[in-house]
Amino acid sequence: MRHLALTIYGTGYCANRRDKRKLDDVRIMKAVREILEAIGEDPEREGLKDTPDRIARMFQEIFCGLGKDPREELTPVFNEEHEEMVIIKDIPFYSMCEHHLLPFHGKAHVAYLPKGGRVVGLSKLARVVEILARRPQLQERLTSEVADMIFEALKPHGVIVVVEAVHLCMSMRGISKPGSVAVTSAVRGLFKKDAAARAEALTLIKGE
Repeated sequence: MRHLALTIYGTGYCANRRDKRKLDDVRIMKAVREILEAIGEDPEREGLKDTPDRIARMFQEIFCGLGKDPREELTPVFNEEHEEMVIIKDIPFYSMCEHHLLPFHGKAHVAYLPKGGRVVGLSKLARVVEILARRPQLQERLTSEVADMIFEALKPHGVIVVVEAVHLCMSMRGISKPGSVAVTSAVRGLFKKDAAARAEALTLIKGE
């Protein structure tokens, strides 16, 4: 089975978008100030007096995926004479674990097998990952959502998504195991039924 593979070295989709959902900056700033006071800090001291504003502006960026429908990125769909595997490797992402609001970050790998020549621009797949990552999230859900969006929009023979990530909630607190990498996968369509096709996709993702 032939394949097309692409490695993504960087993303900046949300950071460069102007159509961001407007978060409630005033409430965010008030909440940050109250948290600082609750931990015994002085929100008026030099190092902290601008922190509520900084946090509000940061949230506008790191949560810019809220309110966006990733399906809109999966258009237009092109009808090409290509029904071989398409793989996009090493899509970098940052997200926020919804349990502790600490970051997790890593790489996503997406493979799909077009059906009826239905393909989409390669950068669109990276944008889907970016939009779904830029919100309070769980790695397991992120992996499944990326696979489901692609499977529903492109109606391919199959989709497989693998996500590798480091979680600061595991590095900084709790079991405190820095360097641990969590790996999740979501498999749809042919890749779930055909062990050989699934093994080929995973081998290509691993670069073996």
